[in-house]
Amino acid sequence: MTPQEPVRAAGCVLWRRAPGGGGEGIEIALVHRPKYDDWSLPKGKLKRDETPRACAVREVREETGQNCLLGPRLPTVRYVANGRPKEVTYWAAEALGGTFTPTGEVDRLLWLPPAAARTRLTQPRDRDLLDALLSTTRH
Repeated sequence: MTPQEPVRAAGCVLWRRAPGGGGEGIEIALVHRPKYDDWSLPKGKLKRDETPRACAVREVREETGQNCLLGPRLPTVRYVANGRPKEVTYWAAEALGGTFTPTGEVDRLLWLPPAAARTRLTQPRDRDLLDALLSTTRH
């Protein structure tokens, strides 16, 4: 038996400077997916012939309404979803502005300080990515 080819996806730990804080601190974007009733980071499957970088930017725009600037690459996360291996490549990304519109896939967007975001994230692997962002980027 040969191992199954992983589902390839990409996403971001999206951050922005905290408003009204005089440039102090950041906020992290979390998306709520009603299908799973969870809070996660924006991510999604690669389309045919799409690069992981292009997918990450597209998924951020689709799920949060934000344009973004990719920063440092973060760890790749591997896990099993729906019985298939999944491999998600992540980047740190700074939000450049945009407008959130709820959809059937993502119905809520929250901007939270890192400590509150860490508590709200459903999956421990997403908390690890948040920690990676905080240790690799200077805001």
